Amino acid sequence: MNIREIKEMLQLMDEHDLAEMELEKEGIKIRFRKLAAGHIAVEPMASIPYPGIQVPARVEDSAAKSADSAAALPANVALVKSPMVGTFYAAPAPDQPPYVTVGKQVKEGDVLCIVEAMKLMNEIKAEVSGTIIETLVKNGQPLEFDQPLFKIQTA
Repeated sequence: MNIREIKEMLQLMDEHDLAEMELEKEGIKIRFRKLAAGHIAVEPMASIPYPGIQVPARVEDSAAKSADSAAALPANVALVKSPMVGTFYAAPAPDQPPYVTVGKQVKEGDVLCIVEAMKLMNEIKAEVSGTIIETLVKNGQPLEFDQPLFKIQTA
């Protein structure tokens, strides 16, 4: 199932004024449900595991984990978070070194990584100057919105 097929399902729901629709294809189940304000919620459903498809954790769970980790940080450590859902890339190309490594000094505005979202490569830049003390994700890892990426120790 690809994004084009999902968009077609959403368009069909809108055209036929459906409140809810469930679809199963290639072992993947998805439920589309129109909320009170007219927005549509897409819910991945537990089903037969399908290689290559990862069902994300519930947003509430990841937000709670993110808030807990941010609260436990010392005052001189900044947490760089993903501004979008996408895929994390540490380097500009597979054959090139990563933008940053643990121990590297960075200045505000330096590129830390790339997040690919919908075939667009988005540079994530440092908002503070300091030293990278931890990389929290692996190259090629899928990301959620607001997921912590790096810890930077500020001066």
